[in-house]
Amino acid sequence: MCGIIGIIGREDLSERLFQGLRRLEYRGYDSAGMCTIHDGQLDRRRAEGKLDNLGRVLANNPLPGTIGIAHTRWATHGAPTVANAHPHIAGDVAVVHNGIIENFKTLRDELLERGHHFESETDTEVVAHLLDEQMQAGKDPRHAVSIVLKKLRGAFALAILFKNYPDLLIGARLGSPLVVGYGDGENYLGSDALALAPLTQKISYLEEGDWVVLTRDTIEIHDIEDRIVDRPAVMSGASGLMVEKGNYRHFMQKEIFEQPVVVAQTLQSYLRPVEGQVALPTSDFDLSSIKRVTIVACGTSYYAGMVARYWIERFARVPVEIEAASEYRYREPVMEEGGLSVFISQSGETADTLAALRHAKAGGQKIAVVVNVPTSSMAREADLLLPTHAGPEIGVASTKAFTCQLAVLAALATHIAQVKGQISAKDEQEIVRHLAEAPAALNAALAFNDKIETVAASIAPARDVLYIGRGPDFPLAMEGALKLKEISYIHAEGYAAGEMKHGPIALIDDKVPIIVLAPSGPLFEKTVSNMQEMQARGGKVILISDEKGILEAGDNCLATLTMPKVHPLIAPIVYAIPVQLLAYHVAVIKGTDVDQPRNLAKSVTVE
Repeated sequence: MCGIIGIIGREDLSERLFQGLRRLEYRGYDSAGMCTIHDGQLDRRRAEGKLDNLGRVLANNPLPGTIGIAHTRWATHGAPTVANAHPHIAGDVAVVHNGIIENFKTLRDELLERGHHFESETDTEVVAHLLDEQMQAGKDPRHAVSIVLKKLRGAFALAILFKNYPDLLIGARLGSPLVVGYGDGENYLGSDALALAPLTQKISYLEEGDWVVLTRDTIEIHDIEDRIVDRPAVMSGASGLMVEKGNYRHFMQKEIFEQPVVVAQTLQSYLRPVEGQVALPTSDFDLSSIKRVTIVACGTSYYAGMVARYWIERFARVPVEIEAASEYRYREPVMEEGGLSVFISQSGETADTLAALRHAKAGGQKIAVVVNVPTSSMAREADLLLPTHAGPEIGVASTKAFTCQLAVLAALATHIAQVKGQISAKDEQEIVRHLAEAPAALNAALAFNDKIETVAASIAPARDVLYIGRGPDFPLAMEGALKLKEISYIHAEGYAAGEMKHGPIALIDDKVPIIVLAPSGPLFEKTVSNMQEMQARGGKVILISDEKGILEAGDNCLATLTMPKVHPLIAPIVYAIPVQLLAYHVAVIKGTDVDQPRNLAKSVTVE
């Protein structure tokens, strides 16, 4: 969600700013812009829609300058128009902003009473006016920033230019990530390390409340109390090559096909195949003492958590609650002593989930974090860090992050079961063996891509689609429906198969395709029975099962998709492939923007 890049250097930098925005496209956006200081003036270019539109503006009206800020905006306050696009300028100050200023209405009303005039509907413009007001009162940039930051409530990352200070770039963060990059005769600000990857590998992560002053040769970081502090510089390891599509048509397609490799990479960090054991990173608490597990997440990560609930309760016999992060704090949950709260996030910066984490931590819970960015805010606040190793995920609709989350959560469930004495060493060896088979099974599932593409043609004309499954395949049905909604804009819902006759079966007619997830196993017959209830009412079923399941129940289906035969433990990981590919091919047929679907952002950094 939104992206920032800022550079202070010695050469014209508009092209590098623009390419930085290219690297930030994966976060989701609906307008973009940049501003430099040139000939003593703030000079700005903006455009709504895709970056190509901004590229045409720049081609017709170049933007010189050796200091500049740039932004991709995902609309929160105000429609995605040029007037609402960043950067925002007030007098001698230009600002770009990720996040949300919760008290902007009060601040805006006060500014209007003092004679200020606004050009946009955004909360961000308030920040520019507050800063300019301080500058007009004779404050220097550092003092102005210090005063204004204390007036703001919400979550934000800011990059600021001051017209009369062309050798100064200031950034600040609270609840929204911002990194500082170190260069030779120039320095950088960025939303994440990937934004700065071709510019520098040496970065520092600003901590909560930090603000930073950059010149071409110096970086001075202040904490929330305005004290000058040191933040460790690290080598990011990010690479601009990570965001190339290669021979694939879309990033989402590439990331779907990367899953055998990245799931293998992830499992290598948690499995000891020779010993047949699961090994977690060390923590400062004893997992054997855990009395209850609470899993908190949003969107796709929430469905990964739902699958994990089945695994933890089955193997470890520990009660599990699953919570939507956006609701968790507001219902005043009861937190039992000795509880473990597991937070799942691809980015580690999801605002709802991060706020819920801090709420649980304040309530005395031990915190485990499953995250793809080990330097993220959530990772830094965890008692037990459980990284996935999916690599950068550029497509807004999560694919490889989801299956890597499932791999980590399966390892966590197994480890809790082992330390609690709920499974034997032989049981653990058996689980490890099945988990180690997952990458090969994912590869086998991908071999059915062409058949899945053919089946997608029968789904693309639909207005509504239903997904059903039982046990761990129920949350996978919900995830499949989410994927279809996200990128094809077809209304879809996922249901527990046994719940269909309690209401949703009324939706069945010959125009509503039904995707049935039914790997052969202990729940197969029950799922097929529910499927047949829908077929009896004219439902057009697409059955996803293994060869045995297709032979037993494939008759009278609109289509069948044969998956490799796998153990029920890893079925949710493997069956993610067909639901992802179905959504992908339907979206391609419909001609939607697969990697950057409308209204969505990759990293949701506002509540």
